[in-house]
Amino acid sequence: MSFLKKIFKISKETSEEKSAKKQEVNLSLDDSFVHYFLEKGGKFLYCTKEEEIEFHLKNIIKENNWNELVCIDEKLNEITKRININTKLDINYSAPFLTTCEHLIADNGDILFSSNQIRSKKLASLPEHFIVYASTSQLVKNTGEGLTGIKSNFKDNIPTNISAIKNYSLQKKDDNFLNYGNSNSKNLYLLLFEDF
Repeated sequence: MSFLKKIFKISKETSEEKSAKKQEVNLSLDDSFVHYFLEKGGKFLYCTKEEEIEFHLKNIIKENNWNELVCIDEKLNEITKRININTKLDINYSAPFLTTCEHLIADNGDILFSSNQIRSKKLASLPEHFIVYASTSQLVKNTGEGLTGIKSNFKDNIPTNISAIKNYSLQKKDDNFLNYGNSNSKNLYLLLFEDF
């Protein structure tokens, strides 16, 4: 009899474990984004002060032995001047690319860009090293909310060339034959600034 009890007890425990595994976990937008972002190979640095942005940016540059960046954003160029890094304004140049973004997509860890950041360039044609500055107010639940946010932020002049980086590791290969020659994988650092 004790043998049968053990069997039934084991089967009962496994069904309880199964139901526990099926329970949905609801993460906050920032926790969800960071989870998926790191899972895709992104490097994440959290900042609460502007000095931390400069500190982390200096360390990224030093760690990778970079001596110049491409940056077309005026506000970010002010930061690069303070940390004494040579900056090119030509998006066609092959140095690491420092930029902002439109939105951070929480449900999959993607980063959404538009012509405001990448002009008319395809992501695949831009440098393989990206440093993205974003704030927590740019977090949205999904791509649909990101597109709606772009539409509402730029009512009179909606940007074009909306695209997303989906893979933050240069080593990962995309097995989808439809994406052959169109990889947008980037070695990506994210400087996320807490603004609320």
